[in-house]
Amino acid sequence: QGSLERQALICGEVGFAESSPMLTSLSPQVPLTEVVEPVDFEEYLAAHPPELEPGPLRDLVEFPADDVEVVREPRECRTLEPGVPDEGKLDARVRDTVQVYTEDWVVAPHARRYQQLSTMYSPNTAERQRQRRKGLPRQVFELDEVAEEPEELKRRSASLDDTPRGSWASSVFDLKNSVADPLLPGLLEHTAMEELDRSNEELRKENRHPELLALFPAPDEDEAVERCSMPEIPREHFGQRILVKCLSLKFEIEIEPIFGTLALYDSKEKRKISENFYFDLNSEQVKGLLRAPSGHPAISTLARSAIFSITYPSPDIFLVIKLEKVLQQGDISDCCEPYMVMKETDAAKNKEKLEKLRGTAEQFCSRLGRYRMPFAWTAIHLLNIVSTAGSLEHDPTDAESERRGTWNERKRRMLERMSAGEELCSFASFRPATLTVTNFFKQEGDRLSAEDLYKFLADMRRPTSLLRRLRPITAQLKVDISPAPESPHYCLTPELLHVKPYPDPRVRPTKEILEFPAREVYVPHTTYRNLLYVYPQSLNFSSRQGSMRNIAVKVQFLAGEDPSQALPVSASPSPSPECPEFYEEFKLQLPPALTDNHHLLFTFFHVSCQPKQNAPLETPVGYTWVPLLQHGRLRTGPLCLPVSVEKPPPSYSVLTPDVQLPGMKWVDNHKGVFHVELLAVSSVHTQDPALDKFFTLGHVLEEGHFPVRLRDTVLTEGSVEGELRASVAGLRGAGLGPLLAHCHRVLDKLLLLIARPPVIGGQIVNLGRAAFEAMAIMVNQIHRGLEASQGQHGHNPLLAAYVHFAFRLPAETPPGAAIQCATLSRATGRPATLSLSRSKSISNSNPDLATAPGSPDDEVQKILGSKLLHEELALQWVVSTSTVREAVIRQAWFFFRLVGKSMALHLHQAEKLEAPRRLRFPSRFVDDVAALVGAVSIEIASRYQKDVELVERLNSSLAFFLNDLLSLMDRGFVFSLIRLYYKQIGNRLPSAQNPPALVALRVDFLRIVCSHEHYVSLNLPWHSLSPPASPSPSVSSATSQGSAFSSPAQDQRVAGMFELSVPYRRQHFLAGLVLTELALILEPDAEGVFFLHKKVISTLHNLLCSHDADARYTTTPVRAHVAQLYLPLLSIVLDALPQLYDFTENHSQRGRLVTVLGDEGDGDSSTISQSVAMAIAGSPLPHAHRASPFPLPPPRPGGTLSAEASRTLLACLLWVLKNGDAGALQSWCAELPPLHLGRLLDLLYLCVACFEYKGRKAFERISSLAFKRSLDMKARLEEAILGTVGARQEMVRRSRERSPLGGQESVRWRKNLAHWRPNSDKVDKSREEVEQEVLVEGNLATEANLVVLDMLEIIVQTVLLAEAKESMLDGVLRVLLHGMACTPSALFLQHCFASQRALVSKFPEMLFEEDTELCADLCLRLLGHCSSRVAAIRAHASASLYLLMRQNFEIGHNFARVKMQVTMSLSSLVGTSSNFSEEHLRRSLKTILTYAEEDAGLQDSSFSEQVQDLVFNLHMILTDTVKMKEHQEDPEMLIDLMYRIAKGYQNSPDLRLTWLQNMAAKHSSQGNHAEAAQCMVHAAALVAEYLSMLEDSRHLPVGCVSFQGISSNVLEESAVSDDVLSPDEEGICSGKFFTELGLVGLLEQAAAFFTMGGLYEAVNQVYKILIPIHEANREFKKLAALHGKLQDAFGKISSQRMFGTYFRVGFYGSKFGDLDEQEFVYKEPSITKLAEISHRLEEFYAERFGDDLVEIIKDSNPVDKGKLDPNKAYIQLTYVEPFFDTYELKERVTYFEKNYGLRTFLFCTPFTQDGRAHGELHEQHKRKTLLTTSHAFPYIRTRLPVVHKEEVILTPIEVAIEDMQKKMQELAFATHQDPADAKMLQMVLQGCVGTTVNQGPLEVAQVFLAEIPDDPRLYRHHNKLRLCFRDFTKRCEDALRKNKSLIGPDQREYHRELERNYLRLRESLHPLLSRRIPQLYAPLVPRSTHR
Repeated sequence: QGSLERQALICGEVGFAESSPMLTSLSPQVPLTEVVEPVDFEEYLAAHPPELEPGPLRDLVEFPADDVEVVREPRECRTLEPGVPDEGKLDARVRDTVQVYTEDWVVAPHARRYQQLSTMYSPNTAERQRQRRKGLPRQVFELDEVAEEPEELKRRSASLDDTPRGSWASSVFDLKNSVADPLLPGLLEHTAMEELDRSNEELRKENRHPELLALFPAPDEDEAVERCSMPEIPREHFGQRILVKCLSLKFEIEIEPIFGTLALYDSKEKRKISENFYFDLNSEQVKGLLRAPSGHPAISTLARSAIFSITYPSPDIFLVIKLEKVLQQGDISDCCEPYMVMKETDAAKNKEKLEKLRGTAEQFCSRLGRYRMPFAWTAIHLLNIVSTAGSLEHDPTDAESERRGTWNERKRRMLERMSAGEELCSFASFRPATLTVTNFFKQEGDRLSAEDLYKFLADMRRPTSLLRRLRPITAQLKVDISPAPESPHYCLTPELLHVKPYPDPRVRPTKEILEFPAREVYVPHTTYRNLLYVYPQSLNFSSRQGSMRNIAVKVQFLAGEDPSQALPVSASPSPSPECPEFYEEFKLQLPPALTDNHHLLFTFFHVSCQPKQNAPLETPVGYTWVPLLQHGRLRTGPLCLPVSVEKPPPSYSVLTPDVQLPGMKWVDNHKGVFHVELLAVSSVHTQDPALDKFFTLGHVLEEGHFPVRLRDTVLTEGSVEGELRASVAGLRGAGLGPLLAHCHRVLDKLLLLIARPPVIGGQIVNLGRAAFEAMAIMVNQIHRGLEASQGQHGHNPLLAAYVHFAFRLPAETPPGAAIQCATLSRATGRPATLSLSRSKSISNSNPDLATAPGSPDDEVQKILGSKLLHEELALQWVVSTSTVREAVIRQAWFFFRLVGKSMALHLHQAEKLEAPRRLRFPSRFVDDVAALVGAVSIEIASRYQKDVELVERLNSSLAFFLNDLLSLMDRGFVFSLIRLYYKQIGNRLPSAQNPPALVALRVDFLRIVCSHEHYVSLNLPWHSLSPPASPSPSVSSATSQGSAFSSPAQDQRVAGMFELSVPYRRQHFLAGLVLTELALILEPDAEGVFFLHKKVISTLHNLLCSHDADARYTTTPVRAHVAQLYLPLLSIVLDALPQLYDFTENHSQRGRLVTVLGDEGDGDSSTISQSVAMAIAGSPLPHAHRASPFPLPPPRPGGTLSAEASRTLLACLLWVLKNGDAGALQSWCAELPPLHLGRLLDLLYLCVACFEYKGRKAFERISSLAFKRSLDMKARLEEAILGTVGARQEMVRRSRERSPLGGQESVRWRKNLAHWRPNSDKVDKSREEVEQEVLVEGNLATEANLVVLDMLEIIVQTVLLAEAKESMLDGVLRVLLHGMACTPSALFLQHCFASQRALVSKFPEMLFEEDTELCADLCLRLLGHCSSRVAAIRAHASASLYLLMRQNFEIGHNFARVKMQVTMSLSSLVGTSSNFSEEHLRRSLKTILTYAEEDAGLQDSSFSEQVQDLVFNLHMILTDTVKMKEHQEDPEMLIDLMYRIAKGYQNSPDLRLTWLQNMAAKHSSQGNHAEAAQCMVHAAALVAEYLSMLEDSRHLPVGCVSFQGISSNVLEESAVSDDVLSPDEEGICSGKFFTELGLVGLLEQAAAFFTMGGLYEAVNQVYKILIPIHEANREFKKLAALHGKLQDAFGKISSQRMFGTYFRVGFYGSKFGDLDEQEFVYKEPSITKLAEISHRLEEFYAERFGDDLVEIIKDSNPVDKGKLDPNKAYIQLTYVEPFFDTYELKERVTYFEKNYGLRTFLFCTPFTQDGRAHGELHEQHKRKTLLTTSHAFPYIRTRLPVVHKEEVILTPIEVAIEDMQKKMQELAFATHQDPADAKMLQMVLQGCVGTTVNQGPLEVAQVFLAEIPDDPRLYRHHNKLRLCFRDFTKRCEDALRKNKSLIGPDQREYHRELERNYLRLRESLHPLLSRRIPQLYAPLVPRSTHR
């Protein structure tokens, strides 16, 4: 049921049930799976007013008075002028619009003043952690102090002195002359324990890092569901902006003014995407040609630079530059000719021509200066500039701003993402470029239209451009293109307003050019803009007679018919005969209020270029017009208009030219001949019929003048309601673009309809439901349309910004409007399920009124006219049905936020923020909220599997809503809502298909609710647990002790505070929920889904992190109160101990056995069975020397929590221990039963292991990424399989928003952003980052260790009174020792040693009378730190060691135990520690001597001498080890040395054992398993010897003899005679290995090593010794396991195995010292080639002696010392094979037997008499050399000296016999092989009978058998060889027969060839083989003739 019941159960078993404090506080039981009823918050606060002085503690209890505030944020205006029209002339509609664009923002509940303290807005990110880690002190670690290794050490000779140990005298002399470290002051004085404890504690408290979790990696970003970002303030939209500056324009000839325009075109979309920018780069002189009209030109016309905005960057964008000149006679090409022909260089030659041209130009300028004609054009492909200029390299400081970006940038990125289909091309950053455009294309007269331009542009991108064939006009236009700066100076908007900053109005401005985006941009309008662009396109006058060569059009914008009202616009001629084309753009600012009379008038003129007699300059040839309003809507788009020949008649403007007016003459029969396009860019005119209708009707109602004409219908009061409803419903038909652009206005109006129902004809029309529905649909529509740009939690950022900034309560109704009271019963719309008692009341905000009274007095009128928005919204939501409800559920966040903000605004307006919370809202509204939360909870619970994403959003929206309500409503009520939610989810859980997914939702919900900024206050942290009625604890006691827990009456409550008891859960409601989630997820049988562990732990971690970072909780007493909320965490983690990841598993120091396993924890502990390790670690076994009262928890299969989750959980635990009140912790410890206290110690042990510092190298080595990934793989797989997390696009989006990588890729598992170590997103870390990580990690390890140490001290205080104190102290000391072992920092070690000294002086008997093992461990640790490179560590360690000796001496007047343990420890340290430093240890030994000399208290005793003896002895061991240091690199030498040291300890079994273990560790680390196993066998034999001396047990082995089966070498362990050693003496053989258990452990290890080495037969021998011991102890489980292992071993014997390869190595040369002329046999790993070992030795000694001084002797002939260079070192290497006599081979049958227990080896050397190695057959001799070693292989060394050598020399015929015998063996083997191997058989046969075989059998026979030898001694050899050959021919025949049976048809021919060869061979051999030596066959006895 929960940890409580489990706890009770455990207590029951142990028998503490009566006194157990766990049970006293359990009042009524409520299982953890149910939520308790929380304390009534408001009532409780009222009943327990805090009696505190104002200050941080007081603030902990109360919400601040100014918690919720409503802020008006002034809306910033970009321009100096407001840019909106004056109020005077506006109609209501425009006034509305303008108001939307000018009102200040109103920010309410999300502007809770303290909200920035919540993790919603200041999340615990890695970045924030980095800020909090500034100024950490550097911690000193032994691990990081690098030893300087002097070079000459390596060079020093590799010899061993003859004496294995330095002489005593020299040792004393060395030590006397070394230097001691400074002594610790006051160490030798006797101080009172209390005093010592106090001073230790004060020292520990100094300079501690206050925020533990700031040192820990930030909580996982993936889980940060509560994170919100403030919506961006709505601003005007800009794309990526580029600045284009026109610098100069120069032609080959300068004769007339040239004018330019710039605009952007998108060739793919075929759109012009910006308005025109006009520039004039003419010199003053040329400008003078145009007679300027009076006055100066406007400054805005002087602009030469423009800022273009590009929302959708694409590779198809061109900057098009068009040039025009003054109109002149002739075709365009004629006008261009001079520019194309004349060159600047020929100016002198063409002088006259130029003058003439200038003259004509002047003429045209004066006459036609107003008119322009097209001249030339060109285009710049923007992508080329961006890509060639290259993207800007961001410098790192810039990266931050880039990442966050401004609103526009973000928006821009969002738009980029929406257009992600295109190749991403960006104009946001590139290197500014200055271009010189040299080629212009002549403008073709018939190709002026836009279509032609797009063709050209598309062509420009092709390599074979048509344009290249055109003849260019050469000119030089210089342009600068660069990214626009963030806020450029001197800018004008498209309306020519001055953009801030604009320091000086006289400076030449830059123009912002209006963008026409290529596709719709979805952004709400925020500024007033009302522009109209007119594009005349073409005119078809082909039907008219007469010459009309140059036609100009004049556009006028008229407010009536009177031309004086005209707003004239320029005109442009088109020199084209019949069909003039225009390419001009006219831009108008529309007036705010358009009327039906506003229209555009177009007048067409013929312009005559040549001055003819009395011919006018312009002749009008046609007219047409466009009324701008049609049915109240702006008219835009392409139009085709008829043109009249005459001026239009009066009052024409209301009609369109399509109407056939009487008496008017039209061109071409009234057909449309003039094409023109109108484009409006307006934030006033929606240009959408649905929106237009909705707004128009709204205004009609506001003005209330009926009847009204609307399009073709006339509205009366009767019909308007229906129209209004239709228009509200019609909103769903609005286009997404316009809908979004005007969404602020639309939403304002809809909310107005809900809150202020319109009054039509005196009747209130209730449109609430329709408006609510429209709003729901609209919000969904916007959401769907902009799916790609969702923010966190799937919110649309534009809507979020609306609610946050723009939404405000609708204004009060205009006074005096007559209202008919409508008594709308609320009950009508409610579903029947909500049977609420007050269904009669009216839908308004006054709860006291029942039904309306008869006469509508003013009061009621006021009330009825306006409803409270939040109440209406809640009500509409509750009563909504089907589709609407679904729509609202889908966008619940939006409605929740609306309700929240309107509640806050209402409280602010009604001035109720001061009112008690109970009275703020009427109960009816409260009921609605409850109904709403219930309904949403049910949705979540029932749909969590179908609509994963929807439910996740809904869940978080609900949580955020409740989070808001906690600041606004009755908090107790909100708690009940949380409980309601929990109930709904809980009801669903038992039947759920996928419970983890539901739990995950619940945890996310809880996390969001708990991210409230006053979370701590909401938990009532001050009051101790008590039934709510009782008075609060007296303040005096609470403050006097600085602890809320001091009065004795409260003691019985202590346990309740540490448990998830009902009182705890009721009072600390939210904290209780968090811890309950944790307890439930950690229950052993819980659905242990990894991602849930992570989620819940992350929630807790996040909370604690935010407390750490919170400025309100910095003082210690406040921290203690906050920590009090989390005290039950201790019990939860204690219960979950078996599930935590075991950080000690791969740690070397868990038992002491580890020293066996290798260097500093690299050993592979899997070689020992867990039970043995436990046994050796002293855990209770039936006949152990002492049973420990609490067993360690059983070994875990790796725990169920991942390492990461466990680490985080332990960090949280340490936080609680660090910040919790010491008094409370002490009382709790005192109450804990011993079993639990033991578990607590285990937990602390685990904490130490978990936060162990890994060393700088580790940081440089691992990129933390790889580490984290492997840990999380399991969790991720599980999630993927269970599918618990759904698609989670929301995650994707969230990570995309927050990701430090900007908005690039978005992957669900952004594991590289999740932090195992801080900042792990980059794989290669910079130097500083590594430094910072090392610094932080060092501080974390130190702080974690100090927290554990503080806790240990608290436990020691309580243990003084406990009954099972020995075991507790054992545990405490174990944790302390582990702390000393886990690479501690110098700072921690000083405190640790201080605590250890205090502990030993309090409880000396613990070490000296009880457990040897602890004493041994302590000595080992102390000695280890005595050799530290850090002086401070050494000083403390030597002080501790000295006091240890002194305390041991004081107990029994000798300190044999410490002496023995220290000596053994030193040996084991020296043997295994790789970074051991003897000169530092020497200093510590000297320090200890100094203490002994200065210790006045013991001067009269023998103590000082005993210390001296010990120190000198240690010093001698040290001297041995110095040598070992030298040979650290030479494994054989090192092992020999260790062997020699071990031999030196023949008389000291403990030390010999230690050294044997050291050797095993060394072997194991080098992979020599057989040798490691031998070391263990020797160790076990040694132990067996001593055990058999002590006791006579049948089942134990009888000393060494029993081990002979395993190895013949073991006999050397037989004990030295009894007079040397009495095993009973104190301190001798007292180690834990000299017990039966120890023996078992050693044998188990030997077997493990044998198994690893593949020597399975030896495993059997080991077990033969083990089995009787287990049988005697009736340990059947172990026997079962053991036989299982035996079965495995026997099973593997048949497998292929490779044992060692052996080489003889001889050393020659004085450089080798005592190795000179020594020969060894080396055992190398199997399949070692001669070249390999040769290379290894050569390289090794070359490094020692120098490259040119080492030579390898390649042959194996005897070495003549005289011929060698005395200054060189020679090594001779030969491959040797094991040799067995014939009788031995009968015994050694198997492969194993032929490779085990080897002592004799053989190698052969071929030679001839004259000194060559090889010669002819008849002169080839062979030398066989047999070597015998001192011991049998495998032994505890890998090389053994050769002790005996004998040689045999074979004559040539004997060599031949050996060769033939070998051939026959090969033949026999190949023939009889099973299965047969044809290839092998053929190879052997070929070698025997092949004709080509050199020195083959035939040649041998011809040399040795041709004639009978002269020497009778060779007769026998001759005959033997002859018989060999006879045998040989027979074998060949068998082989051929066999081959015949194996071959296929393809090999027949080959076989025949073999047979022919064989026959030839047989014939040749026949005469040789038939010749016998008669002497050998002479009969020995004469035969008898008859039988």
